[in-house]
Amino acid sequence: MVTGLHIIAGFTVPDTTLLKAHKQWKSFILPLIQELSLQSVGDVYHDFHNGGFTAVICLTESHLSIHTYPEIHYVAFDIYLSNYSKDNSQITQQLYINTRNFFNPTSVNVQFIER
Repeated sequence: MVTGLHIIAGFTVPDTTLLKAHKQWKSFILPLIQELSLQSVGDVYHDFHNGGFTAVICLTESHLSIHTYPEIHYVAFDIYLSNYSKDNSQITQQLYINTRNFFNPTSVNVQFIER
């Protein structure tokens, strides 16, 4: 039985502007979560003094997290949505695709894990 889809991705990006602070990411992801009819139950963001940020958004369906490393042009991102009340696999993939497009990476390393 598949309980959900977990996508773990790493992006290498040429432009580190979006990696330095969480404000633009938050402005992008929260409306997308609402648009996809997901329910956020809390979020935490932290900007590091040397640049980069980390963020975790807890959803009733599970979670997503992001960690940025502007010094090496890298983004680590993961999302897991449970299929408990409905199949959220397409929504999980849509969040991944939109996030990938937001950062416009030159290189992607991604794993799709059915749990």
